[in-house]
Amino acid sequence: MPKIKLGIIGCGGISHYHAGHLLNIPEVEVAAVSDTNEANITKLRKGFPRLLSRCKTFTDHLNMLNTVKLDAVLINTPHALHFEQAMQCLDRDLHLLIEKPMVCTVKQAEELIAKSEDKKKVVMISYQRHCQPQFRYIRKVIESGEIGDIQFISAMQCQDWLNYTKGTWRQDPKIGCGGQLIDSASHLFDIILWTTGLQPSEVSAFTDNLGTPVDIDSSISIRFSNGAQANIGVIGNSPCWEENITMWGSKGVIFYRNGKLERLSFGGDMRTEPIKLPESSDPDRNFVNTILGREENQTPPICGLNVIKLTEAIWESARTRQIVKVQN
Repeated sequence: MPKIKLGIIGCGGISHYHAGHLLNIPEVEVAAVSDTNEANITKLRKGFPRLLSRCKTFTDHLNMLNTVKLDAVLINTPHALHFEQAMQCLDRDLHLLIEKPMVCTVKQAEELIAKSEDKKKVVMISYQRHCQPQFRYIRKVIESGEIGDIQFISAMQCQDWLNYTKGTWRQDPKIGCGGQLIDSASHLFDIILWTTGLQPSEVSAFTDNLGTPVDIDSSISIRFSNGAQANIGVIGNSPCWEENITMWGSKGVIFYRNGKLERLSFGGDMRTEPIKLPESSDPDRNFVNTILGREENQTPPICGLNVIKLTEAIWESARTRQIVKVQN
C-alpha cells in the first residue's frame, strides 16, 4: 500500500511529540516540513533523523503546499494561524490534523467544518485525551448509564502557565487569541464535554489576567441543557501541576486525580479503582488509520466547535459580569 505523504506546518516543541508517534507508524511518510524559523526545522530533523532525513524543508508553508505532492498536513503553529492554514490545506484537498485549539472563534469553526464536509476530508484535532485509557473509560461508563445521569461536575486544572509562557506568543492575544482558557484549559473543557456528551446552556465566569494581556486564573460555573451543573477552576499561577475531575451521577460518582481513576456507587462502602481500561492510542495513529478507513475519527471538528462556543461564552461572561447563554 502506498504511504500517506504528510507535510508538517510548524516545527516547534509540540512537533517533537508528534514526530515520536509518527516514527512508529509505517503507513506514513513525512515528505516535507515548514517553519518560518529555520532553527526549529534543524532541531526537529536532528532529533528524528530516521523520520526526516530525506524530507524537503521550507520556510514558507504555501511554497510547501504548492510544490510537494501531499495527502495530509499536520498543523502545529500558533493559534491565530490555524484557521487560514487549515482552509488553505482544504483548498488543496488535503486531510488535516490540527493542534489544539482547532481555531479561535465560533465563526471560524463553523466555516472550517462546512469546508471539510464539502471537501470530504478527514479533519481531526490533536486532543490526545480521546485516545487515553482513563478518559475512554469515563466516556464508556457514562454512555452505558452505569453511574446514571450526570448531575454535577467539579474540575480543577492548575499549572505554572503564567511563568512558563512569559515572553512567548501564548501571552500575545493577537497570536495566542487568549490565555490559559484557550490553551491548556482547552483540553479540560473538551474532555468534560466529550466524556459526558452534555451541552452547556449558560455560563457565569470571572477571570484574572494577573497583570498580563490574557486570562490566567478563571472561575467558571456552567449549567447544562439537561439541568446538570459544573464548577471549574483554571489556575495559571501555580507552583505545581494538578488536575482533578469529579463527575456525580444519579447512581454514583467517578473521581479522576492526576491520572488515577476511582468509582463509588450508592450503597457501596469504598471507592474502587478500575482494573481493566480500554486500549491506548494517540492522535497521529488515529489520524492515519481514519484516512485509511480502519478507525473512526476520535476527535472530529465538532469537538473544536463545542470548545470554542464554551470558551467564547466564558470570556463574554467575564467581560460583562453577566450570565451568558452558550450558542446552540
